[in-house]
Amino acid sequence: MKKLVLSFVVISQFAFAQFTDINIVKEIHTKEKGLVVSAHPLASEAGAKIMKLGGNAYDAVIATQYALAVVYPQAGNIGGGGFLVGVKNNGEKFTIDFRETAPEKSFRDMYLDKKGNANTDLSQNGRLAVGIPGSIAGFYATLKYGKLPMQKLIQPAIDLAEKGFAITEKEADLLNNQMEFFNQHNKNKTVFQKSTPWKQGDILIQKELAATLKLIQKDGAKAFYEGKTAQLIIDEMKRGNGIITLNDLKNYKVVERKPLTFNYKGNEIVSMPLPSSGGILLAQMLKMSSFENIEKYQQNSTPAVQIMVEAERRAFADRAEYMGDPGFIKDKTEMLISDDYLKNRWKSFNKNAATPSSEVGKIIPQPKESTETTHISIADKEGNAVAVTTTLNGLYGSKVVVSGAGFFLNNEMDDFSVKPGVPNMFGAVGGEANSIQPGKRMLSSMTPTIVLKNGKPYIIVGTPGGTTIPTSVYQSIVNVINFKLSPNMTVNTPKFHHQWLPETVMVENNFPETTISDLEKMNYKIERVSQIGRTEMIVIDGNGNAVAVADGRGDDSVGVE
Repeated sequence: MKKLVLSFVVISQFAFAQFTDINIVKEIHTKEKGLVVSAHPLASEAGAKIMKLGGNAYDAVIATQYALAVVYPQAGNIGGGGFLVGVKNNGEKFTIDFRETAPEKSFRDMYLDKKGNANTDLSQNGRLAVGIPGSIAGFYATLKYGKLPMQKLIQPAIDLAEKGFAITEKEADLLNNQMEFFNQHNKNKTVFQKSTPWKQGDILIQKELAATLKLIQKDGAKAFYEGKTAQLIIDEMKRGNGIITLNDLKNYKVVERKPLTFNYKGNEIVSMPLPSSGGILLAQMLKMSSFENIEKYQQNSTPAVQIMVEAERRAFADRAEYMGDPGFIKDKTEMLISDDYLKNRWKSFNKNAATPSSEVGKIIPQPKESTETTHISIADKEGNAVAVTTTLNGLYGSKVVVSGAGFFLNNEMDDFSVKPGVPNMFGAVGGEANSIQPGKRMLSSMTPTIVLKNGKPYIIVGTPGGTTIPTSVYQSIVNVINFKLSPNMTVNTPKFHHQWLPETVMVENNFPETTISDLEKMNYKIERVSQIGRTEMIVIDGNGNAVAVADGRGDDSVGVE
């Protein structure tokens, strides 16, 4: 059985060779077919097409990521990085860390002025904000788990870039809103800039990006890290105050890490270890809320939300103090997720009132992490599963497009503690553990996660959203496992978020008013926001029946083999 929910078509007067039929599919029920959920219908279709050609989940995730670099330039990328969590059908679990790294010329106080004040404009915009991109290396590291050659996996993205595609209303609005920054930070005109406003149905053709992808198709990862594209990146650095060198690019390395795994309610959670804070936070929050038997309450009820908020508060306080690149700090994961430590952490929980953040951590400012990330969840008919979250950090990253190569560069350096105690662009505070050092990976909140039941993929989930990522994944898992919500309800129900500092609890605009009122009486400060994340989820039951749901908050879409 296959069930399609919600679709629309963008029609254009242009030639049919261009990608103008865009069907947004929000939910599919199927059995023994591969499923792809991503932020854009054309990217999901690219991944599904690869599985139809005989590829597996890992082939599909490479193709989907390349396609997102074309059709979702605000976050999909070859100029950024990310994390991948995979579970093979033989039970093998693995992760690929293709997070960006700090250039060799970077240093701890590089964004401070003469008075010692942090200049976050430099860490967030322009060429000095750029970390060494890891995406292409990550795609090649994934290739050994697939079945098809890279030349075939990259072709859908080349077609999309070369022929062009019709942009949606949301994409047009984003491009128009960012035009001032594109004009400010690019010395050569880019395809994203035009004299009249973008509108729904306009065709975006990216010839330079197509040429870059063709070079990778022909010469492999070296084309990006050592060839013509590398030189174009360096030329772009020289147009401003960028510090990335050819040596930085040539020496970039992916790291395959042991997944962070733990048991929750008889299920095995497989998530990302440091330098992602996500897996640790997820383990801490799930374990702490289990101390209160959260399933005895209703989803989004006052007691359930309070328990979860207080778990989030304690976890994020630990994030600020202890977490960073494990190659540069003492990795305290084992201690942080141990039952003894967490039970001690939970002793200060008061079911009648908010716990002041000053009582659960040293008040040090946190970096503010961008919400402009993107997530892909994929399951294939062979029993393989993959969750991958990638990012440029901010919306369109540094706003800088590599002239001649056609892609945006990240502004990932802002995810370091620019100055310990100073919030980053998303309000997260960081200490010395996440200070800037050459070659270091910046701490991240990305939380690609696979839940196993009886050793087989059960839930594949992730979301964009900066520091709201771990809390959204946490709520998604609790909604399915504890509150028994359907995948659609889980993804689209109103979310909330707390991160220790600031003290406020963010809630989406349609959050239950009675719960908000009750929390305010308990001294919680509530901040209403329009949106928290965009969750992509696949749930597979014990009989192999799969449900894939794309978040209703955006143009996110499901593709099926």
